[in-house]
Amino acid sequence: MNIYATQVAAEWVDYNGHMNDAAYARVFSLACEALINHIGLDEAGREHFGYTLYTLETHLCYRREAHQGQSLSVDLTLLDSDAKRLHVFFAMRDAEGNLLATSEQMLMGMQPTTGRPSPLPSPVAHRVATLPQADKDAWPELAGRTIGIRR
Repeated sequence: MNIYATQVAAEWVDYNGHMNDAAYARVFSLACEALINHIGLDEAGREHFGYTLYTLETHLCYRREAHQGQSLSVDLTLLDSDAKRLHVFFAMRDAEGNLLATSEQMLMGMQPTTGRPSPLPSPVAHRVATLPQADKDAWPELAGRTIGIRR
């Protein structure tokens, strides 16, 4: 499911002539906001439910360079979820469909007034259930990776 689209802004390009690593993180953050809005936790939803999502962990993988003005689209796959958490996978692609980067994220539902984890409100949980889900035995290739030096 395409969750977000944008273009590489001039201020995102670094001294190497391509999109800076922090800009990739920014695009994925904006895609996460689009997801949050999609499941009913936009500003009105957050106020109505007294509920929000926090990002607990993010893993970014850079695959190809992106350049100024280049179109970007971000696809979303739900890897897993429970009453309080969403494990999501974002894939950033260019206009030709080339994979530029991925972001795997763990999101936690929170009550901002208490700062404590809390189950998803029922209408939000129902929207989460409609997200495209990865088959438990066929996650995206770059999901579930760990970082380390191979020996």
